[in-house]
Amino acid sequence: MNTDTESFVVAATPEEAVERLAALHQRATSALRQALKRYLAERVEPDAAQRHLFRYPELRLTHLPQGQVPFTVRAFAKVQTPGVYSVTVTQPQAFRRYLLDQLRPLMNEFDVQVEVGVGVQDIPYPYVVEQGDELGGSGVTAAELARVFPSTDLAAASDDVADGLLAWAGAESFPLALFDAARVDFSLRRLVHYTGSDWRHVQPWILLTNYHRYVDQFVRHGLECLREDGRFVRLVLPGNVTIERGMGEDEAQALVEGVLWHRYQMPAYHLIAEDGHGITLVNIGVGPSNAKNVTDHLAVLRPHCWLMIGHCGGLRQSQTIGDYVLAHAYMRRDGILDRVLPPHIPLPALAEVQQALQEAAAQITGEQGEALKRRLRTGTVLTYDDRNWELRWAQERPLINLSRAVAVDMESGTIAAQGYRLRVPYGTLLCVSDKPLHSEIKLPGAANAFYERAVSQHLRIGIAALDLLRGQLDTLHSRKLRSFDEPPFR
Repeated sequence: MNTDTESFVVAATPEEAVERLAALHQRATSALRQALKRYLAERVEPDAAQRHLFRYPELRLTHLPQGQVPFTVRAFAKVQTPGVYSVTVTQPQAFRRYLLDQLRPLMNEFDVQVEVGVGVQDIPYPYVVEQGDELGGSGVTAAELARVFPSTDLAAASDDVADGLLAWAGAESFPLALFDAARVDFSLRRLVHYTGSDWRHVQPWILLTNYHRYVDQFVRHGLECLREDGRFVRLVLPGNVTIERGMGEDEAQALVEGVLWHRYQMPAYHLIAEDGHGITLVNIGVGPSNAKNVTDHLAVLRPHCWLMIGHCGGLRQSQTIGDYVLAHAYMRRDGILDRVLPPHIPLPALAEVQQALQEAAAQITGEQGEALKRRLRTGTVLTYDDRNWELRWAQERPLINLSRAVAVDMESGTIAAQGYRLRVPYGTLLCVSDKPLHSEIKLPGAANAFYERAVSQHLRIGIAALDLLRGQLDTLHSRKLRSFDEPPFR
């Protein structure tokens, strides 16, 4: 915790707190950027007074209850342990909605004092460099810049709070949020690198897929939404290519066709709404490593939900290609998170998400009752890190049999584990594209026919589920995802 109390000012309202955070962040980043430019041009090092400005703003909350602590079933924005909570903050203007959503109930319902000041955590210089072009050709090495300016310190950007590695008992202060400024800035830059678009475009409702054909359908859906007089105002494609509502169809189609999405490892597409509740689709590709990578970074934006919609192998004879699988449990054989979240830890199904996915499937397919049950099966999804797991069938069969798994894929278990670990509501709806144990494999002709028929409907189910969840924000952020020692912010 910062001990320089003179720099801290009490905020009377949430809005006042956020405005001061934004002003201090703007001052700090401007000072660092100007000093960096001057050094590149003139080799003039910043003095001690300037260096003092190169720090993240800090938000501090002191909870000293005067009476009984209010009871709330809300999963976040609550404090039960008296003490001081603090966190450094980056990009407060961009995170304004999130910060206000956390501070308003805390300041309205609890005996707290909120202060804002300059923290002790330096802002690494790479986080104020927008494109990197200004560093090219300067003749200054990264090692030299790291000697003169604060640089990235990976030891200071960790997931210790999320992973429960901090000792709360007897601590002088507690974390106010899961991620501090250094961890957030680290992920914001990674998001730009991997997804190919500005992190500010990412929407709070996220679909993750493992096939590019879902992207084609999402773009088509987005263009249809922009032609309507609804809440969506623009579609942002990889490379920050933007299609605005009201743009001519020929111009919009030319922009879509010109997108070089293959330049990016996990391209993202953002359907942006006026009310701030738009939808982002990320094509994460194949494999649990990609799934962990992108969700590590998306989590700092504190999305309301992420859903996996992709393809799977059906494991039951009664399934047919094109059926849906709604994951109620996950058998994690991917190994990606075993060190921080052992596979014997159960991942609870979130009732609100499960119900929304099932209701959306009924809406879009038009099927109810027994007819829907024939198309949509609930059960355990098995996630592997080996695409050719079938070659170990003799060894794997007993475990699959014991787990009662109904489907197999390479991402769903990882995405659910990340949602559980990082407190982001999660769910999975998969579509059976082959049945590897029953001689129904994806041959090229059959696969193409399947894709044309199934992908559009599957995507629409995912979008419809998010629409349903959007109306349930009060209950969506489940207490199932909260631990004993938990920061007040979600």
